[in-house]
Amino acid sequence: MKKLNVCVLFGGVSPEHEVSLRSAESILSQMDPDKYNIYPVGITKIGDWILYGDRDYSKLPSGQWLECPNNRQAAISPIRGQGLLSFEGDCVVRETLDVVFPVLHGENGEDGSIQGLLQLAGIPYVGCHVAASAAAMDKSLTKLIADQANVRQAAWELVTQRQLSCREERVLDRIEQRFAYPVFVKPAGTGSSVGVSKATDRDSLLRALHEALSFDEKVLVEEFIHGREVEVAVLGNETPMASICGEIDSGAEFYDYEAKYLTNTSTLYIPARISEAASERVRQAAVRVYQALGCRGLARVDFFVTFEGEEVVFNEINTLPGFTSISMYPKLFEASGIPYSQLIDKLIQLAMEA
Repeated sequence: MKKLNVCVLFGGVSPEHEVSLRSAESILSQMDPDKYNIYPVGITKIGDWILYGDRDYSKLPSGQWLECPNNRQAAISPIRGQGLLSFEGDCVVRETLDVVFPVLHGENGEDGSIQGLLQLAGIPYVGCHVAASAAAMDKSLTKLIADQANVRQAAWELVTQRQLSCREERVLDRIEQRFAYPVFVKPAGTGSSVGVSKATDRDSLLRALHEALSFDEKVLVEEFIHGREVEVAVLGNETPMASICGEIDSGAEFYDYEAKYLTNTSTLYIPARISEAASERVRQAAVRVYQALGCRGLARVDFFVTFEGEEVVFNEINTLPGFTSISMYPKLFEASGIPYSQLIDKLIQLAMEA
């Protein structure tokens, strides 16, 4: 069988750059070199594209990969048929690509930007296409689509940078009239809980709004849902399948960026500690959100399941979820019978079909 030429894109100009490096380390280490010719391309924090000239992927998280003497400047050409370009002095090396695996979390990698480039280049790629990526990245758009799909979600208010700058007191009054404390404040367009805060009074609400607005021009304020944090992984194109449910006990006030990636306070429960009936409702709702957004390939869909009554409440969707060694997406499918390496093969296959 002919080996596929696969470019794995990682890093990126994003607050989630470091998470991407960890995900890419895991994916690259699990890819079968007998099946794939692997082209690891890292995007630096300032936007340089580099074809990594080594196969020691353990150097990615620390940033040591940038020091490899065999690195070359690189780019994916938007001109169809040119594929991956890398540069050695005055020479240009061209490699035809069969598929691209973007491991670019957050801004510029998950919002439709890189998907648009690959669409122009005519190169198949893992994950959602442009419209679904953009809609899922913008939590305010996701909320509107989930409403149309009749999926229950936390009540929310949208606040923009301009609104807060011009009418700060009015904005705070509006939020306090609608919600009781605590509330959650999150940027509309980040993942990995970047910029998310829990506000317990007016002062902390104002701080949380300014914090979130440092990452995006619009933010969401959401009601507090007293329940378990439950996640489900979805895989597929026209006929997606949902994994078993997993639960996160953050060991902190909530599952923020630090709890996800920097500390060992969180505990994962697979399967989630909910009834079989609630688990099935979560899985059905996950597929409904996935299809309503027009997702393809993969996504992780997050919910709350209330302690009283086990009501299922949609939280958010992530179209390029973490793939680190401790990430929920691969763990959920491993528990559902698809090991990590086979999951990578399946995602590449789905990309080729799309």
